[in-house]
Amino acid sequence: MAVSRVEERRKVFTQYKEDVQRRGKPFYPYAMLHDSIMSVVVVSVIIGLAVIWKWTTPDDHTGFNPNGTTDNPSQSGWLGKLLDDPADPGTISFVPRPDWYFYFLFYLLRIFKWPDSVILGTIGIPTIALLLLIALPFIDVRAERRPLRRPVATVGAILAVLSMGVLTYKGATAKETLGTEELANVPTWAAKEGFATNKVAVKGAQLFALSGCLNCHTYNGSGGHNLGAPDLSAEGAKRRGIKFQVAHLECPSCVRKGSPMPSFKNLGPANLEALATFLEASRGAK
Repeated sequence: MAVSRVEERRKVFTQYKEDVQRRGKPFYPYAMLHDSIMSVVVVSVIIGLAVIWKWTTPDDHTGFNPNGTTDNPSQSGWLGKLLDDPADPGTISFVPRPDWYFYFLFYLLRIFKWPDSVILGTIGIPTIALLLLIALPFIDVRAERRPLRRPVATVGAILAVLSMGVLTYKGATAKETLGTEELANVPTWAAKEGFATNKVAVKGAQLFALSGCLNCHTYNGSGGHNLGAPDLSAEGAKRRGIKFQVAHLECPSCVRKGSPMPSFKNLGPANLEALATFLEASRGAK
């Protein structure tokens, strides 16, 4: 079987060389030259668009800036804004969504929940599919091109296209509610920590779940350690007080020099007070 495949490939290669000499052009240098020219054109277009985007951004007073700077980064040029408004780490309404070509992976994350199977959904399945795609030309070396005579490859391609299409559509139409899973943990937190009857602390716990705090901190088994952020399950046991917590939330680097934590001042005094009350009420599971 292996010998016949090698002979078949040699026969096909010999036929290809004869066809090239008789009525075609070899890949090198003709096709290679065409690809190089097209690559230069594509890169030139990208650079041109970047220059236009940068240099046509208007300033506040004189229209277009010849030096590409802007007094108001949020104003748009011919191709859009130079910069967006500064990110607000205290927002509780922004729902991040990927670009359309990642919608399939976005929806896989909804199917494979953390922590048990998220690696399978985000790395396992896409990697296996990609490896099969790369290996296919080495597995099937026949010269046959008619789809009806290659049923396995044809069915596989159809299933792959349908799967990607369905996952992309489902990801594009998926309804997201920020912090839904974290918010569902609040009653459990309140019962464990003993602040279920403290309405202000419960409100603070809800803000804690919705404001992205668990992206860095952990609390009663939820969240993840990032940038050295501590576990806050027993923060209140340190007896720092509401005033300290509010000041730290408003300007973390002012209270702790070099702190990478962003400011949550934009949440407003009432919400900061609720968050501080929640943190002070968190004194470890009862």
